[in-house]
Amino acid sequence: MSTEREIAVDYLARVEGEGAMYLKLRGEVVEDLKFKIFEPPRFFEAFLRGRRFSEAPDITARICGICPIAYQTSACNAMEQAAGVEISGGLRDLRRLIYCGEWIESHALHVFFLHAPDFLGYDSAIAMASDFPDRVQMGLRLKRIGNRIMSVLGGREIHPINIRVGGFYRTPTNTELDALVPELEWAVDAATETARWVAGFPFPDFERDYEFVALRHPEEYAIQQGRIASNRGLDISVEDWSEHFEESHVDWSNALHARLKTGGSYHVGPMARYALNSDRLTPRAREVADEVGLGQVCTNPFRSIVVRVIEILFACEEALRLIGGYERPAEPYLDVEPRHAVGFGASEAPRGLLYHRYVIDGDGAISEAQIVPPTSQNQLSIEDDLRAYVVGRTRLPDAALQWQLEQAIRSYDPCISCATHFLDLTVDRG
Repeated sequence: MSTEREIAVDYLARVEGEGAMYLKLRGEVVEDLKFKIFEPPRFFEAFLRGRRFSEAPDITARICGICPIAYQTSACNAMEQAAGVEISGGLRDLRRLIYCGEWIESHALHVFFLHAPDFLGYDSAIAMASDFPDRVQMGLRLKRIGNRIMSVLGGREIHPINIRVGGFYRTPTNTELDALVPELEWAVDAATETARWVAGFPFPDFERDYEFVALRHPEEYAIQQGRIASNRGLDISVEDWSEHFEESHVDWSNALHARLKTGGSYHVGPMARYALNSDRLTPRAREVADEVGLGQVCTNPFRSIVVRVIEILFACEEALRLIGGYERPAEPYLDVEPRHAVGFGASEAPRGLLYHRYVIDGDGAISEAQIVPPTSQNQLSIEDDLRAYVVGRTRLPDAALQWQLEQAIRSYDPCISCATHFLDLTVDRG
């Protein structure tokens, strides 16, 4: 006689957005598994149609309060490419510096407050703080450092207002940037200590054969620019994204699923960046990565928390390097004149590759917009991971299975929107 068992979690904290997961088991067999995103569509691509090309950075920044710089950077890259303008020198360095700030604050939020409680057996960072007050304080301080960089360069840390097509409305003085140095120097040591701490967490034995996709740059750890590459030989310009990837709608998700045109899922995010760019890390970041056992590639999604800490360390060192070599540009921006063109832009948001495509008319109005965020690209990879992870664990009690599947999803740091709850888990056991 078969029995049906249902688990419903109405609100799961420590992720961003709203969604659900449905799992149907028939004995040891996974009959059905869906990672659902039921949050209503937000229509930003439609909002952009008819707006002036120069408005795209400010509009797209509102997509995410955690990673607005990523949306602004990809939008600026696309608009500048459409206009035939290349940002270089000090302005390019400032774009990279403010992006470092976003990586620091976003990764610190995930590592200390969203993911570490899973490994230590706590329901929240607040509960964890009673036993690990120093760690929580360290996480808060690291996040403030990233936010401070964003405020100094962006005008404010949430939805910054100082980035524009062609550069910035205002560039910072050397004195303003030099004031960031003491805290960044502390952050380098804090990130090193944190890498050693999280490397000791109890990670499940779970390795996956991913197709990693990320930007790769010939001279630097790719953040704001590069070619799209994979560990299986892909190496294309950003404008060729649609020749190799496609989006499709499925009836259980309000977010489009991205997949390879050759079929199957691919993986974007810190592990993909690390696999394709670890040879571009600073010597100290590379040394710490080796010390904590990451090697050249990490394929255990639960260990992505370690990779994120290595990226915090790298971003702190990179920020110090950029500040040390800073000379204030003569002008805060380059003039960008619109023309009828298609512009393509991509950058590496904390959660992975963020692709933008815009069609601009001769008057500078946007007639088409396409934005492909990291979580959209990772949806199929998440489902593939969950199916593989359930195998061998079907006899776990529902509560234990639920906890581990939630943790597997959280390892991606999914950004479904900018809300705080996202998982309603239903297990149907036949």
